[in-house]
Amino acid sequence: MRIVIQRVSHASVTVDNEIVGKIGEGILILLGVADGDTEEDIKYLADKALGLRIFRDANDKMNLSVADIGGEVLVVSQFTLYGDCKKGKRPSFDKAGKPDFAEEMYEKFLDYVKKTFGKVEHGIFGADMKVDLLNNGPVTLIIDSKPKKIPTE
Repeated sequence: MRIVIQRVSHASVTVDNEIVGKIGEGILILLGVADGDTEEDIKYLADKALGLRIFRDANDKMNLSVADIGGEVLVVSQFTLYGDCKKGKRPSFDKAGKPDFAEEMYEKFLDYVKKTFGKVEHGIFGADMKVDLLNNGPVTLIIDSKPKKIPTE
């Protein structure tokens, strides 16, 4: 499982010209699911995202979490996070989770974040979504739930 977290001043997601999720200051989480991901991956990434100290404190240091500032959370599914661009010009999405599995994991991620954090806005899995945001900083982080293997020679 992979997430991209953006610290935002505001963000929204629109489907069929209708806003389905909207937040003020907080974090936008783009979530990619791979086959083989587990509920441990969900817990790890959700806890990591919600606990990241990426907001400025009184001393202008990144030292506060989204909860510390009373911020909001928007979660959007994005299978393209598993796009492989190593060969050719067209990304391969072979590593992205199959739609049924990915949707189940996305829903479980949302449920966990709602239980842990409270109100969470979100997109619609599999829909053609338009995401509008004002990245604050900019602060953008990419986190994988599984460690990358370092090649040995």
